[in-house]
Amino acid sequence: MKKYLFPSLMITVVFIVICSVIYPLLIAGIAKFAPGGGKGETISVNGKVVGYANVGQKFTADKYFWGRPSAAGYNAAASAGSNKGPSDSAYLKQLQAAIDTFLVHNPTVKKEEIPSEMVTASGSGLDPDITPQGALIQVDRIAAVRKIKAEQLIALINSHIEKSVLGPKEKINVLKLNVALDNLK
Repeated sequence: MKKYLFPSLMITVVFIVICSVIYPLLIAGIAKFAPGGGKGETISVNGKVVGYANVGQKFTADKYFWGRPSAAGYNAAASAGSNKGPSDSAYLKQLQAAIDTFLVHNPTVKKEEIPSEMVTASGSGLDPDITPQGALIQVDRIAAVRKIKAEQLIALINSHIEKSVLGPKEKINVLKLNVALDNLK
């Protein structure tokens, strides 16, 4: 038994050093080359940080594009999905309430036209992006509230479309879009 104890302890110490020291330092070093230097990409307006580009924000005013609902209340410390499925009656009521709210605020939209991301939370509950369809469906509401032409909003949406790294999927960061919306003349 003694012949196995020392090698086992040595392997344990080696893996503790690798997993607890070397790996975290390596990842932190790599993160320094990411946008924001590993601290997250912040969005600033007039020198004031208004949010993080990689964390969803809550927008409920009719003058803004709405993002995806959050199962975590947009709290990054509580990142999580709801773990509710289509057989959960409470989830179905919540989903219907989200659809009804969206339709009340977007009266020109039909229920079947609503993209699923506008009424369902993502797995993390913090998704900062929506599809171009999710943004386009909100154009009539925002144009009416801000008294600007729909074509101007469509051009703004098109200028904020980002291609996904892993394929042809397109996305729009809602916070960046709303900051640009506030800067429209």
